[in-house]
Amino acid sequence: MTDRELPLSGGTHETKTTTGPGTPDERIHRIRRRLERLIGIAATEGNSVRPLRNGDAIFAAMLDAIGSARHTVDMMTFVYWRGDIARKFAETLADRSRSGVRVRLLLDGFGSRLIEQELLDRMRDAGVEVAWFRKPLYLSPLKQNHRCHRKVLVIDEEVAFTGGVGIAEEWCGDARNPGEWRDTHVEVRGPAVDGIAAAFAQNWAECHDELFDERDRFNGHEPSGSAVVQVVRGSASFGWQDMQTLMRVILESAEERVRLATAYFAPDTYFIDLLCATARRGVAVEILLPGPHTDKRVCQLAGQHHYEALTACGVRIFHYQPTMMHAKIMTMDGVVSLIGSTNFNRRSLDHDEEVMLAVMDAEFTATLDGHYDEDLKHSEPISPARWKRRSVLQRAREAAVLPIRRYL
Repeated sequence: MTDRELPLSGGTHETKTTTGPGTPDERIHRIRRRLERLIGIAATEGNSVRPLRNGDAIFAAMLDAIGSARHTVDMMTFVYWRGDIARKFAETLADRSRSGVRVRLLLDGFGSRLIEQELLDRMRDAGVEVAWFRKPLYLSPLKQNHRCHRKVLVIDEEVAFTGGVGIAEEWCGDARNPGEWRDTHVEVRGPAVDGIAAAFAQNWAECHDELFDERDRFNGHEPSGSAVVQVVRGSASFGWQDMQTLMRVILESAEERVRLATAYFAPDTYFIDLLCATARRGVAVEILLPGPHTDKRVCQLAGQHHYEALTACGVRIFHYQPTMMHAKIMTMDGVVSLIGSTNFNRRSLDHDEEVMLAVMDAEFTATLDGHYDEDLKHSEPISPARWKRRSVLQRAREAAVLPIRRYL
């Protein structure tokens, strides 16, 4: 994707909305129809979406669901590293496979390269089908850069999980110190499970000859809640992508407030201009980013290059202080939330396989906004005046990473 400019109107960047006032249900209906019409993916009703905050809650729910599986377990992840939690997942997956459950595990060939061979052997010996997505040594240079960043777990075609966490010690705990990362996952029940399962199937089909077997029941879904959910998959290719459309529609539709939390903030100038245009028309725009404990300083520098322009437009930027902020969340006007694996950077929007849920539910969004409020209590705001006076060395570091920003 090349850098794009928003159309100029009267010397400023403008984005018009026609959403209009209304009850939460009316506003949900309008944004639902926009997303369905412009992305071409139907949203589903009758879903239960439960937010899970930080590793202690996330891993407990995922392991409990795997342990209760009766038919199938499909799991894929970008990061599968080392430590007690990596062993616990391997043991639980192996146990279900020995019990007759079909267990499939899809690992990204780059992100999961640090997994212990002993864990792979243990799972395979128990009958777990382990596949690798695009191992770098066997790829053309073009495919090397396109990774599977999706995090998906589907149990018995009935319950699914997605969000930001990888299988590693860094995500354990409750974000109490720099060794416990801050992240959010969701547990989904209802028709939206099919969309998350399709994200797994799409990548499994590239890596394995057998897409389904007699243990896939293809059952329907009974209503499990009241949330309307659209599942959007992002895949690496050239040109404009559905994930970019999703972000664009949310920003252009916002009337009151947009809140973004992302681990890696390095968008192209089009989305910087769009954030500025959203703020200029009176929408409160807040961006929560990693602070001193970022795990990718290069990506942080690429985003910091845009702080001066963003804050000049009225965008408020915060640095999370206690630990690495790894959540990928956007909320809009108290009625719509985006949550999944997608960061607000060129890599997620242009290069990687991603999955994002557009959850149209006021109660769920209020919960995420409550988490955001709590996170802001542990964050430092970026002062526009102080940032404008940042050092020459800081400016030089920002400029140094610009040539590689499309890969960050």
